Amino acid sequence: MQIYRTSVPDIVPFPEGCDLLQVLWCPQKHSGHRWIVPRVQWRKASSVGKVLETPPTPADAWENYVPRPCVVHPELVTEYPYWDLHDDMWDELEFRFLDLDQETGWDYQSHLSTAPGTKLGGYPGWCQDPEWPSCVECGNRMEHLLTVESTEADAVSRRAWTPLEEGRTPSGGPGLVLGDLGGVYLFECHVCPGRPFTHRFDCP
Repeated sequence: MQIYRTSVPDIVPFPEGCDLLQVLWCPQKHSGHRWIVPRVQWRKASSVGKVLETPPTPADAWENYVPRPCVVHPELVTEYPYWDLHDDMWDELEFRFLDLDQETGWDYQSHLSTAPGTKLGGYPGWCQDPEWPSCVECGNRMEHLLTVESTEADAVSRRAWTPLEEGRTPSGGPGLVLGDLGGVYLFECHVCPGRPFTHRFDCP
């Protein structure tokens, strides 16, 4: 995936002198596990040379770890934490969420909190309990940079979160199968030089 700063102003802070975010991964088997190995590159777009029309696919790549070529149409949305919502806030808001669901049919988890699918910034969707990583250099909690999901929305959340460009119709997305239809979350440290990054995998 590559995203230009002009396409996503104010979504994530780009490092000084960089206007292009590239996220790459190796779709081969590593260390006996069927997981991708991602890499984050912040670059200056003018320094990029000739781009191949069709990037080569390694012969021994895992088929479902090679995304189908597609175009990203950034759409700005507002989201709120679900798994990351503090317990005291849950105690205060739980009955309001239930009342809202009964009155409108809108469920906080599926329709009003974290957007599903592949996204830049915002909150991780977390299929399992949250696992925010800490920077190995400074010890601070890292910031969520990017989520890449196997699917863009399920039958319930699609009602609220299908991208506008797709006319609110189902999307096949990039055709990935990460684990058991899970996803990968990328995190980075905004404090340390070089923007250290790491990733987490999540499966339903």
